[in-house]
Amino acid sequence: MDLDGMKVTPRDQQVLDLLVQGCSNKEIAGQLSISPRTVKQHLRTLFLRAGIRDGRKRVRLATAAFDRAEVKL
Repeated sequence: MDLDGMKVTPRDQQVLDLLVQGCSNKEIAGQLSISPRTVKQHLRTLFLRAGIRDGRKRVRLATAAFDRAEVKL
């Protein structure tokens, strides 16, 4: 999965960064002062943009985001 060509808003990036750190939706919501439902919507949008439609969505997205971050270092 290649996230480089995918549109990621600054808020999406914040959600992704916390997801990679292993935070739950509730923890992400608390840190960003948004509702867990809003976190869920950000993730849903990211899944669709990344073409993830089945199983272990969080793991696949977090892995791709982590790999992307490693490349930028």
